[in-house]
Amino acid sequence: MLKRIAYLQHIDIETPASILDWATKNDLSVSGSHLYRGDDLPDAEDFDILVVMGGPMGAQDDHLYPWMRPEKQLIEAAITAGKKIVGICLGAQFLADVLSARVYPNGHKEIGWFPITWTETARQSLLFSPLPKEQTVFHWHGDTFDLPAGARHLASSAACPNQAWQYGANVLAFQFHLEVKPENVKLMTERFAEELVGAPFIQSAAEMLAGTSFCRSMNEAMFETLDKFILDG
Repeated sequence: MLKRIAYLQHIDIETPASILDWATKNDLSVSGSHLYRGDDLPDAEDFDILVVMGGPMGAQDDHLYPWMRPEKQLIEAAITAGKKIVGICLGAQFLADVLSARVYPNGHKEIGWFPITWTETARQSLLFSPLPKEQTVFHWHGDTFDLPAGARHLASSAACPNQAWQYGANVLAFQFHLEVKPENVKLMTERFAEELVGAPFIQSAAEMLAGTSFCRSMNEAMFETLDKFILDG
């Protein structure tokens, strides 16, 4: 059984949140590398499951962040070794980049509570079959990605066609955030308040804070997905 989770965190407020609750519930060991404060990356041999978190930087900002290129090399090594990997937001973009897919600015920034539609491919899979066809989730991104060659398209939204994908049996990528708790949403609205401008897919801080009741259903979906992807996979 897979027992060791390592997570890579790029900014203090974008934490694994409910993923840590899931790990505790299932008695898994957890280690974190907080790259924004200079932590070392783990060795690929030291974990069974890799979680790559979000952040405000771009996937091509290697020249600005000295940890970014080594992190991508670790992700590539983990994919090659058949490790279970979950990428969230920036983490999903890193996975796409490592798998030679294009990462680029989306037509719209998508910030707030907006519905995604799970594809038929997702709903027919063992991982996502219990989920409703449409689900309101939390978004905070300006970039998007093409699907890597061979990836299965799992979800889309009105603002962003490629919201989630799976590569082989071991890699899951989510552009949106199923993991956040109300405190994460609050901190993001405070830290990135300058991004909350009038636009079709950008909500106000008040709207986002009012929507934190969705966190419970999102976190439950995160738990169900991790159960199937990691414990039963």
